Amino acid sequence: MKNTWQYRLRSFILPGLKRWILFIFCGIAVIVFGVLLLLEEHPVRMMLDLTNELLSDATKVLPHKISGIIAISVGGFLTAAAVGKLALSILGAYVPDERESIPDVLYRKRLLDRGPRVVVIGGGTGLSTLLRGLKQFTSNITAIVTVGDDGGSSGRLREEQGVLPPGDIRNCITALADEDKLVTELFRYRFQHGNGLEGHSFGNLFLTAVCAITNGDMLEAARVATRVLNSCGQVLPSTLSGMTLEAELENGQRIVGECHIPESGAQRIRRVRCQPVSPAATPEALEAIMNAEFLILGPGSLYTSIIPNLLVKGVPEAIMQSRAKKVYVCNVRTQRGETSNYSVSDHVRALLEHAGFVGGSQIGAPRLVDRVLVHADEHEGRNIPDPVRFDPEKLRALGARPMVRDVASVQSPGHHDPEKLAEALMLWYVRRKNRRVFWRNPQKKVADEPSPIAASL
Repeated sequence: MKNTWQYRLRSFILPGLKRWILFIFCGIAVIVFGVLLLLEEHPVRMMLDLTNELLSDATKVLPHKISGIIAISVGGFLTAAAVGKLALSILGAYVPDERESIPDVLYRKRLLDRGPRVVVIGGGTGLSTLLRGLKQFTSNITAIVTVGDDGGSSGRLREEQGVLPPGDIRNCITALADEDKLVTELFRYRFQHGNGLEGHSFGNLFLTAVCAITNGDMLEAARVATRVLNSCGQVLPSTLSGMTLEAELENGQRIVGECHIPESGAQRIRRVRCQPVSPAATPEALEAIMNAEFLILGPGSLYTSIIPNLLVKGVPEAIMQSRAKKVYVCNVRTQRGETSNYSVSDHVRALLEHAGFVGGSQIGAPRLVDRVLVHADEHEGRNIPDPVRFDPEKLRALGARPMVRDVASVQSPGHHDPEKLAEALMLWYVRRKNRRVFWRNPQKKVADEPSPIAASL
């Protein structure tokens, strides 16, 4: 209301009026100063005498000790209040969303930044599932993603715009982003209608646009998207060459194109190749692998998400030379057209063969992976369709050691649970590195003990 004192007070400090009001007070003060000089009274001496009299009168009312305590208390309160307001103002600059609390910001910026350097290699939805769990433990994550996708929105953009397929890159960036942010949902949005837009996701279009602006630099496009979404870690394509996958079946038939490989039917895949042959690896990806403390292969489609990264020149060699702890995450269920009736050892053998160990050398697995994470159901009555058979004897014959855990999702039994998978992997790593791990939710911390059904570690 215009008649309230709050309205009148605000009217005095409107923009443009404050400076003139200040000038008026300064002018009055100068006039008073001049009048006192004319009266041969020095203003500074008068102020000192007045202050001295006030303090003397105050000490007469209250003893010196009590007065000192009161003065210290008032000064301490004012200082603490000012420091608190200053800290909130500074931290507020790092809190772009009001829904994010300052303790969460401190947790991510200070504790997660000191987490282990984790490199995850793969593609598809399996990789993004793992990343959603890993970001709860460390922000030093590098996702190395295959670029062989030629179906759906990514395939259309690849064919029409000549860019690397952005779909898997976009999935990983959004998986590492803040789940509560509206812009994250925007990147996941997929157009349902519109001539030329139907089927495209906004994130794919954004990456394609930035790639065009930067003269085809998908690395820079991924960096820009990471900054926009405030994602932790980084996402790198395994190669900057456009890959075209070709699968050779056991009957000699060849299938060209990643989107067509799952159509192989009952025939097993003998070999997967790519064009161009042995494309050059992204230097940043090789550097990340060599500097990694923990290296994870999978989960994801064996022949179209994980193995394509092993076809890139330098990637298998970097993995085997890396001193990182290495784990291959085997899928919970088989994938029709790719791994029908596959066992765990069949998955590992395919990895060894495509990594350069023809026939699955017994010394190959320890150099490629230290452990193979296998799901085993601890919940009676859970029905997982087409589960991957666990054959520990054949797996050990390849030189691979199993790590058995219950990591399947309760809501979707055929897929991994992000939190359970990340916890199992990080617990295994911490026990071998003897490093402290920081848990986002201490109440959900699982015991650092092997599964009751895990026979070997």
